[in-house]
Amino acid sequence: MNAPFVPSRVTARLADPGDRPAIARFLADHPDTTAFHRAEWMNAVESGCGHTTHILLSERDGAIRAVLPLHEVHSPLFGRALVSCGFAVDGGIVGEPDDTLFAAAQELAVRRHCPSLELRGGPLPQAEGWHIKADSHAGFVTALAPDDDAQLLAIPRKQRAEVRRGLGYNMEVRTGRGDEDRAMHYAIYAESVRNLGTPVFPRALFEAVMDGLGDDADILTVLHEGQPLASVLSLYHRGAVMPYWGGGTFAARTMRANDVMYYALMNHARARGCDRFDFGRSKTNTGAYHFKRNWGFEPQPLSYAHWTSGGQAPRDVNPLSPRYRVKIALWQKLPLGVANRLGPLIAKGLA
Repeated sequence: MNAPFVPSRVTARLADPGDRPAIARFLADHPDTTAFHRAEWMNAVESGCGHTTHILLSERDGAIRAVLPLHEVHSPLFGRALVSCGFAVDGGIVGEPDDTLFAAAQELAVRRHCPSLELRGGPLPQAEGWHIKADSHAGFVTALAPDDDAQLLAIPRKQRAEVRRGLGYNMEVRTGRGDEDRAMHYAIYAESVRNLGTPVFPRALFEAVMDGLGDDADILTVLHEGQPLASVLSLYHRGAVMPYWGGGTFAARTMRANDVMYYALMNHARARGCDRFDFGRSKTNTGAYHFKRNWGFEPQPLSYAHWTSGGQAPRDVNPLSPRYRVKIALWQKLPLGVANRLGPLIAKGLA
């Protein structure tokens, strides 16, 4: 007599430390994995900002079907949230989820007293209670040209003129991962975001990302007569470079140091073996959005999902929100030393 057929069943659960090797294998083999899914990124956000890591698994017959990495973000100013992933422009679900995984994420959010649950990228839920935003952000990715000259010619004419103008100043371009590179980058980035009216992230986050990702992260800095003008911390993942945290001083604008920086990074990344330049995400119709279009990048709409428990309003960490307009104007006027002391205490809640 044949044994009765028992259909396989999909289950979802919270991963434990013993699951780490299987999770690493699953992510290494999956084509949709980003730098933000890597254990090094998750650990960096946890150690640099104190946001606990949780990983949910969807399984069928004990085999992983989908992975959902989450950070438990807590802030006295912005509240609590489960975010996939912290400080990332992507990092949502990898694999083939079903409603059991989304339900497990909701249950975890409630259990951890997080009224907001945010998914950035990957397969998104269609169930009632979830809200999908498909027009608020866009990503920008394009292929790198075969050599430096072709890369310059690939930039649209008006933007290419800005790069040529910057190159005329004969600035120095240096790349590295050492203490001096990190110090120059953080000083420039902190000044840049203060000028934009937003608080700077903790330096511990940058250090943890650099240490964790190793050779898959570096810093490129543009200097003139020994003075650092622009600097960017970039991530490398599967043949793509992503300039992630970058900025410039006021002097960088006049000398077009930011333009030189991105052109130099394209050439540096190609020399490293990259074939794609990922300009990251920008909010639709903002200055950054149009800046990237000026470089010849075509916007690719991104979709995000959020859910809140008990019908509460989602947390608002959008710097373009009208509620922050006055605060941004005041922050821009702060002395840099004051902004750098206060900024990390605030910014770590913006994951």
